[in-house]
Amino acid sequence: MKNKLLLAMAFAAILKLGAQTTIQPYDNDSRVITTGMPFVLIAADSRAAAMGDMGVATSVDGFSQQWNSSKYVFSETKSGLAVSYTPYLSKLVNDIFLGNLTYFNRLDERSAFAASLRYFSLGDIEFIDQLPDGSLTQEIIQRPNELSLDVSYALRLSDQFAMSVAMRYLRSDLRLDDGSGNTDAANTFGVDISGYYQSEEEAYNDFNGRWRMGFAIQNIGPKFKYLEDGSENFQPTNLRLGAGFDFIFDDYNKIAVTAEVAKLLVPTPPILGIEFEDANGNGTYDDGENIVAEDVIYKGKSQDVNFLSGIFQSFGDAPGGFSEELKEFTYALGAEYLYQDSFALRAGYFNEAEEKGARKFFALGAGFKYNVVNVDLSYLFSASKVQSPLEGTLRFSLTFNIGAGEYTEY
Repeated sequence: MKNKLLLAMAFAAILKLGAQTTIQPYDNDSRVITTGMPFVLIAADSRAAAMGDMGVATSVDGFSQQWNSSKYVFSETKSGLAVSYTPYLSKLVNDIFLGNLTYFNRLDERSAFAASLRYFSLGDIEFIDQLPDGSLTQEIIQRPNELSLDVSYALRLSDQFAMSVAMRYLRSDLRLDDGSGNTDAANTFGVDISGYYQSEEEAYNDFNGRWRMGFAIQNIGPKFKYLEDGSENFQPTNLRLGAGFDFIFDDYNKIAVTAEVAKLLVPTPPILGIEFEDANGNGTYDDGENIVAEDVIYKGKSQDVNFLSGIFQSFGDAPGGFSEELKEFTYALGAEYLYQDSFALRAGYFNEAEEKGARKFFALGAGFKYNVVNVDLSYLFSASKVQSPLEGTLRFSLTFNIGAGEYTEY
C-alpha cells in the first residue's frame, strides 16, 4: 500500500512538472519608445534643422530656448525676437504646421531670461452629418492643436560656463467633440536644466579656435492622461549632450563643427507575451493548452512607474541589454561656414537606429543677415526607408536683433 501511495505521488509530481506555465513572446520587431506630446522634439528653427536637428552645443542664437537656454548669457546682442514657421506633412496637406515665437533679453554680464511659445496645429478636420433623408450636411470643423509656453533664466557661473533652468507648460487639445461634451485638453508642466561651456579663443598654428560644450535634460515632469479614464503618458523627457569646435581662420571666415547625442529618458517598452500551461513541455503554445494570462512581461521591466523612476530606469531596462540601450541614442553631425558673420552655409546628418524609429536624414541650409534681421532656411533629404514628415519641406526662420553688439564676448 505504501509503495502504491509513493508511486501515485511521483506520478502527480511529473504531471504537475509537465504542466508548468511558460511565457511565449509576441512577435515584436519594433522597439520604438513612445511618449505624449512629441511635438516639443521637432526642430522649430531652420538653423538647427539644417545641421541635423541639433542645438545644445552650437553657438547662441535667437532660438536657443528650445535647445539650451544657458547660451543666452553669451549673446553679443542685448535682446532679440525670433519667429519660425514649419509646414508639416506638406506633401499631403497644407494646414498642418509648427509655429514658434521666442523672445530673449540679456539682463547684464551674468544673466539672461527668455520666453517662448510653440504652437502645433493639426489642421482643420471637417465632420459631416447624415440627415434622415440620406443627404449629407456639414456639421462642424474642429482644429486639434498642441502648445507649450515656457520661461527660462540663465546665470553665468564663470567667464566660460553658464547654467539655466526653464519652466514649461504643455497643453494637448487633440480630443474631437463626439457630442459627449468630454473634450477637456491634457495639461502638464515640465522643467529643463541645461549648461553651456565656451572657451576663450586660442591660437593654433594656422588658425584660432574655440571649444564649445553643452548639456540639457528637458521636459522633466509628471505623466499625464489624454482621457480621464485612459492610461498615463510620459512626457518626452530628453537628454542632450554635445561638443563642437570653431575654426577661426581670419576676421571673415569661420567654420564651426558640432556633434550631438540624445536619448529619451523614458522606460523602454518590455517584450510582452502570453502565459500558458505548457502541458507537453515544449515551450510553445499549442492548441488545447490553457492560457493563464495575456500581455505579461516576457523580458524587460514594467513601464508603470512614475516619471522620476522612469528617468533612472531608462538607462538599464532595455530587453536587449546594453547593446539595445546604445541603440536608443540618436546622434547628429553638423557643420556651419560663416563669412563676416553675415552669410552662412550649413549641412548636417541625423541618425536613429532601425529598431528605434529609423529616422535618418541629411539637411542643408543657409543664413543671411541684413542690418538687424537674420533670415535662415533649411531643406531635408530623407535617408531612410521611413520617410520623414518634413521630407522636401523648405523651412524659414526670422530673428530680429535688438541692441546688436552691445556685449563683447570674443
